[in-house]
Amino acid sequence: MAKWTPTHEAPEPLEGPIVPTIIGGTILWFVLFLAQLPFYGWFDDHGHLWWLWTCLAGAGLGLIGIWYVRGRDAALKRAAEASAATAAE
Repeated sequence: MAKWTPTHEAPEPLEGPIVPTIIGGTILWFVLFLAQLPFYGWFDDHGHLWWLWTCLAGAGLGLIGIWYVRGRDAALKRAAEASAATAAE
């Protein structure tokens, strides 16, 4: 079987409001954790306790994601400023 090779270049990646999106998702996971917390006993009795811990893990990973995307956003801005400064010279 022959290897498929694309006949056109890949489009540029879409950039959007990444930092607010990750912050919103992290808040959503934490709110879901807090909303399920009063039902801890029910979840434990029915074997669904992992739902609660999944929401907490999502919030924790979201905090790591916020740190990562803020650093990425700052690096992209620094690179854009550096390229603009070299283009202006």
